[in-house]
Order: sequence, then C-alpha cells, then structure tokens
Amino acid sequence: MTRDIPSAPQTATASASASASAAADSKVPPLDLPLNPPPNPPPPTFRRATEADLPTLVRLRDAAATWQVSRGIDQWTPGEMTEAHFRAALEQAEIWLAHLGDHPVGAWELWWEDPAAWGPQPPTAAYIHRLMTDRAMAPPGTGRHLLAAAEARIATTGRPLARLDCLTTNTRLHTYYESAGYTPTGRHHVTTGLGDPYTVTLFEKQLH
Repeated sequence: MTRDIPSAPQTATASASASASAAADSKVPPLDLPLNPPPNPPPPTFRRATEADLPTLVRLRDAAATWQVSRGIDQWTPGEMTEAHFRAALEQAEIWLAHLGDHPVGAWELWWEDPAAWGPQPPTAAYIHRLMTDRAMAPPGTGRHLLAAAEARIATTGRPLARLDCLTTNTRLHTYYESAGYTPTGRHHVTTGLGDPYTVTLFEKQLH
C-alpha cells in the first residue's frame, strides 16, 4: 500500500518441627512462577533519521512486511518501499528511529498533512505513517512506545490531534489502534496510480 508523501509469608502455628517445616516450605517458590523472572527491558530511545539511515529504514519496513505476510495480515508487501521513498520522506516530513542500545528496533514517519486520505484539512493534526518494529529485536510493547513518542512529538507542535490510517480489511490493526485510544472516523478509497486502489479506515486521537 503506497501513496505520495505531501509537503506477596506463611505463619507457623503448630509444634517447633512443624514450624521449621513450614519455614522451609516458604522458601520454595510457587511452581507456576519463573524461578528467575527476566528484568523489564528499558524503553527505547529516539532520534531523527538521516540519509545514512536509509538502508536501515528499508530493512525495517521489509522485515515488518514479511512478518505480516507470514501471518496472513493484509497490510504491507515486502519490497514496496525503497530508499527513494524514505529519502523523499526525510525532505518533506519527519522520520524517527527507535533504538535499544545500539540496535534500531523501529521507526515511524510523521506527516504534517495527508490530503490523499484526509482531504484538505486545517493544521490541527499530524499524521503517523509506517509505524514499524523489528520483531527479532524489539521486546513486546515496543510499538506502544513508538506510538506514544509520535504523539508526544505532535503535542510539542501544539496540534491537538494524532491521525493515522490502515487498510479497512486489517481488523487486527483496527483493534490495536482502538485499544491505544484512537477512534475510527470514516473510510477513504485511495487511488494513486502507483498500484491497485484500496480502502483505508481513518483513525484519530485527541491529544489535548
């Protein structure tokens, strides 16, 4: 899918031996809990992408698309986005990269207008596109960190709305965005000349 980018102890109560036994038992962890639970991973850090990141962006997009296709998710296709697309996005919009340590684990684009899907609009929203995570490196919940960071960036501009879209057939992603506070506002049939027409569902979230 493509379109142009616009500008808790026990108590012992019996004999001493019973008390000692209870104390020993209290040291045995429950069988349904891990003996050594893994630590919570740190949140990702974020920075603006540059031209040097173009190969990384293509790799992240293709990896996300391949993961979707392998699970029967109707959204992206590998090979759709080249370095030329991301170069244009760097010039006309913003691209942000998420890192865990030295490893890039996700990215998103932020557009200031999207007339192809939303039509002419006053400057009250920004539009989140290509929110993607590296499933091989990113721990669960990374996508929500990315979404929250994109919303925080929008809020710094004074615009009160975050908007995004996804294919109308991708009901799994609809549920994900609704659980993150987004409300569907309509549908739009997109014809770009770059491929087959498609229909997207439009979502928005009030930030302040």
